[in-house]
Amino acid sequence: MARSELTRLTGEPGGPDCNEDDCPNVYRTASGSIVVQGNVSAAFQPPAGEVLVEIPESVLREAVRVLGW
Repeated sequence: MARSELTRLTGEPGGPDCNEDDCPNVYRTASGSIVVQGNVSAAFQPPAGEVLVEIPESVLREAVRVLGW
C-alpha cells in the first residue's frame, strides 16, 4: 500500500513534532483500519510479522479529535 492511498489524520509537515514527512502520524486506510507511524520501540518482542512503534500522546489525541470519536 502506498502512502498516497492513506488519509493522514495527524502531523502536518512543519508542525511541532514534524520535520517534513518523518514525524509520528496516524493514517486511515480506505477500509477504515488505522496505520501508525512512529519510532521503533524495544519495549518487548512482538509476534512475528508485527512491530512496536512509539508515538506521543498528543498525536493519538489529535487523531481521535479528527475522527470525531
